[in-house]
Amino acid sequence: MKYYIYGVNFKDNGKVYNFKSTFKCPINVTVITVTEKGEQFGKIINFVDNSTVKNIDELREIIRISTKSDYEQYLRNLKDADHALKDCREIVKELNLDMKVINATFTFDRKQLLFNFLADERIDFRELAKRLASIYRTRIELRQIGARDKAREVGGVGPCGKKLCCASFLNHIDSVSMNMAKNQGLALNPSKINGLCGRLFCCLTYEDDEYITCNKGLPEIGDIVNTANGRGEVISKDILNRTFKVLVNNEKIDVKAGEQDESRSK
Repeated sequence: MKYYIYGVNFKDNGKVYNFKSTFKCPINVTVITVTEKGEQFGKIINFVDNSTVKNIDELREIIRISTKSDYEQYLRNLKDADHALKDCREIVKELNLDMKVINATFTFDRKQLLFNFLADERIDFRELAKRLASIYRTRIELRQIGARDKAREVGGVGPCGKKLCCASFLNHIDSVSMNMAKNQGLALNPSKINGLCGRLFCCLTYEDDEYITCNKGLPEIGDIVNTANGRGEVISKDILNRTFKVLVNNEKIDVKAGEQDESRSK
C-alpha cells in the first residue's frame, strides 16, 4: 500500500511528528490522527519524502481531514482543559500536595485527560486522580516532568534568538554534561551556559564530537611547551582552528597544532 508522509504538530509552534496517510492532504490543513494516547487534532506542517523515513510501517496514521464539527470539538476540548487545569490546582491546594501543575490536555476523543506537573520529590496523587476522574469521567494521567520538559511544554526563545530547540524540533532530549562545556572551552558561568529551564543548553551536544576531535593533539591551558620562539606557557586556545597562544618572555605567540614540541609538562 502506498503511503504519503506528513509532518503534523498539535499546538502552534510545537514539535512536528511524522504520520502516514493513504490519501493526499494539503499543507496547513487540520487533520485527525491516531496517537498512543488516542485520537488527536493536529495540523499538517509539511510533506515528508518517503525515502527519508525509516520504518514507515511503524508510523501512526492520519484518519481524516478535519470537519467543521471536529474543529468545534477541538475548541471545546481546549476550553474544558483550561477549566480542568484550574480545578486540578484547587484540589492540589486542598490536599496540600507539594507539586506545581503546568498544563492540562484532553485527547480529541476525550478518552484521556493529561496533566503535567513539576515536583521535587515523588508525589502520592492517588486521591487527586480519583477526584479528577469523578469530575471529568475519563481516564486521568498525571505525569511528573523535569525542568527541560517544562521548557518544552511552555516554549520560549533562547539567547540565540530562535525558538527553544526542545519545543521545536528535538524529538529526544539527550543527556548534557558539564564536560561538554569544558570541551568547548566555555566559561563555566551558569548565566552563560544554562537555558531558560535552568539546565545546561541542549545545543552543547550538537558539536561536542567535533570539539573532542579538534582538541586531540592540542596542549591544555597551563602546559609548558617549546616553540620556535622559545619555551612558554599555554594561556589560551582556539579549538576549532587548532591554534593556541603561548606566553614566551611576556610575549603572546600564536602557535598551530603540531608546531610545538610534543614533550611538554604542566
